[in-house]
Amino acid sequence: MAQDFAVQILYQGVTTILMVSLPIVGVGLLVGFMISLFQAVTQIQEQTLTFVPKVISVLLMVAFTSPWIISIMVDFTTTLWSAIPGMAR
Repeated sequence: MAQDFAVQILYQGVTTILMVSLPIVGVGLLVGFMISLFQAVTQIQEQTLTFVPKVISVLLMVAFTSPWIISIMVDFTTTLWSAIPGMAR
């Protein structure tokens, strides 16, 4: 297996991970920012106020995007499995 082939596989893996996690992390970041803004305006400093909405929004985002995530991951895995004969040369 050539070094550039291994780097290409790693690049595709990192790209896939970023593409799959970006919507979920983005929603968590957006909800966290909105809650922080609300807390700064109202001066309410409650720990559960930040935790519960972020968990709920991230879980909802995972539920809504799970078919897309699974299809991306299956495509990546299928590509890797089909490349195994080329790795043995």
